[in-house]
Amino acid sequence: MENWDEVRTAYQVARLGTVSGAAEVLGVHHATVIRHIDALEGRLGVKLFQRHARGYTATEAGQDLLTVAQTTDDQFTQLAGRIRGQGEGVSGELVVTSLATLSAMMAPVLTEFQRENPGLTVRYLTGNRLFRLEYGEAHVAIRAGSAPEQPDNVVQPFMPHKMRMVAAKSYVDRKGRPETVADLPDHEFVGFDQLDSRAPFMRWLLTHVPQDRVVYRTEENQSIVDAVVAGAGIGFISDWDFGRIDGLVELFPSMEEWQSPLWLVTHVDLHRSPKVQAFLTFLKARAKEWESRA
Repeated sequence: MENWDEVRTAYQVARLGTVSGAAEVLGVHHATVIRHIDALEGRLGVKLFQRHARGYTATEAGQDLLTVAQTTDDQFTQLAGRIRGQGEGVSGELVVTSLATLSAMMAPVLTEFQRENPGLTVRYLTGNRLFRLEYGEAHVAIRAGSAPEQPDNVVQPFMPHKMRMVAAKSYVDRKGRPETVADLPDHEFVGFDQLDSRAPFMRWLLTHVPQDRVVYRTEENQSIVDAVVAGAGIGFISDWDFGRIDGLVELFPSMEEWQSPLWLVTHVDLHRSPKVQAFLTFLKARAKEWESRA
């Protein structure tokens, strides 16, 4: 295509349905949008849009163009993300994503790595959304559960995500503590709102207590920690949180059934970049120190 600007303009008009919306997204005057559409239709010899009072609706030819333009736009987005991660040194942005429950573990590591590389800006992204490495949304992902299977990712085993069953001292004073697993149905628990959660500790718990014993339910790991600390019930928290929070009582030794493996995931295009390799080396060294102290 002779003029990508015209195609990109048509793509935004088809996506948004109005000239004004496309102009705002592209940062141009609405007259420029109309000129691009007219020029593109003239060059192709077909009508790409039906004009009406509410805006523009793509014709069949316009829909075909939209499909191709969207694919091309996605590819440009991927390319830009990869180029941003291919700097020669450890500078610019380092984007790392993980479960929020790993924040207590990751914050000291990221802080120390940043201090050793003062030209670096750290972006640590947590939450339930799966950040897409192929789109350059993160340089390194730490993921739990079964090994990720995306074909363009480099996946390395990291370490187990160890969980502990605990209660606040205030809960133990109020309700006592279970002496055996058979005592658990007599107690109250904190857990995820979605009782069909794939978290190993939730699956284990619901094989040993009725669902109605999970009396405090929430959506996030940090909210579980907060509720357990407040004495709402017995709950599972990470080994890292247990080590930094006072006033918690461990009820049973940690079981392998509660754990899930952690994986280091990088995109193949960024895996060998100096920044990613430097951080992976640094993180693995810290993990060996943790294991030696365990």
